Amino acid sequence: MPDAVKAPTDLNAPKHSWYERNYFLLRRLHSLTGILPIGVFLIAHLTTNSSIGWGKFGLRGEHAELGLVDGGVAYFQKEVTWISTQIPHLMLIEIVLWVSIAFHSILGVVYALSGRSNTSRYAYQDNWRYTLQRWTGYLGIFFIFYHVATLRWGWTFLVPGGTKWSHEFAASTLARALQGGSEGMTVAGLAVSSFYFLGVSALVFHFANGLWTAAITWGLTISQRAQRRWGYVCAAIGAGLMAAGWMSVLGFALLDAKRAEGVERGGGHPVPAAVAPGAQ
Repeated sequence: MPDAVKAPTDLNAPKHSWYERNYFLLRRLHSLTGILPIGVFLIAHLTTNSSIGWGKFGLRGEHAELGLVDGGVAYFQKEVTWISTQIPHLMLIEIVLWVSIAFHSILGVVYALSGRSNTSRYAYQDNWRYTLQRWTGYLGIFFIFYHVATLRWGWTFLVPGGTKWSHEFAASTLARALQGGSEGMTVAGLAVSSFYFLGVSALVFHFANGLWTAAITWGLTISQRAQRRWGYVCAAIGAGLMAAGWMSVLGFALLDAKRAEGVERGGGHPVPAAVAPGAQ
């Protein structure tokens, strides 16, 4: 039999870049990191911070003499102390989280810059969600950097009043950072608190909407009916997290920092508060 004729090699065929060859994988890793670990951390973080509003009930009878606000301070301090001193391999957890945030953010910017929204021509819900997803991502990156730089890295020159956050005085120093000083809300503090309100809202929307799109990316919700049902679930998750986020921001923005410091110094029992370290 004659030898099989081999198809000629197209020397002029375009060569795809590494990014193009792995686009399918990168898309899925991008959506996955947005859920685990970033989304899981967001849920845990907002749950802990919102305890300033509901923590009294989390004490389960401990410090029964405390009111709603003081009980929230005591519970929040208890949780922060546990996180700072008891969680094993905390540094490793933070490294994994930061690598995931960097990966998700860089790819997210690439996707946002290469994609195009058409809300001006087709003002449909999905198009607006795409646009909001992109802009909340930009705002979220900026907010995360400011939040971590000021409270974790100690860049007090970016904090009105120069308060340095301390895990030993978690609620009072966070309140001073959002209020712009130790004497209550200032104009600069109002700006910081407003930025926190917008930043937290942006992150929650980005996560909840990202959950919806991730299910499509992974082929879990193919039909419109499945996407609509999953959309209801994502909306409910987003509403719950938004409530937790707003409770967190408003709780610390309106908190009496001096009284909170008294609760922290007294181990749950209010005592006269001195100015906490770093507060001005």
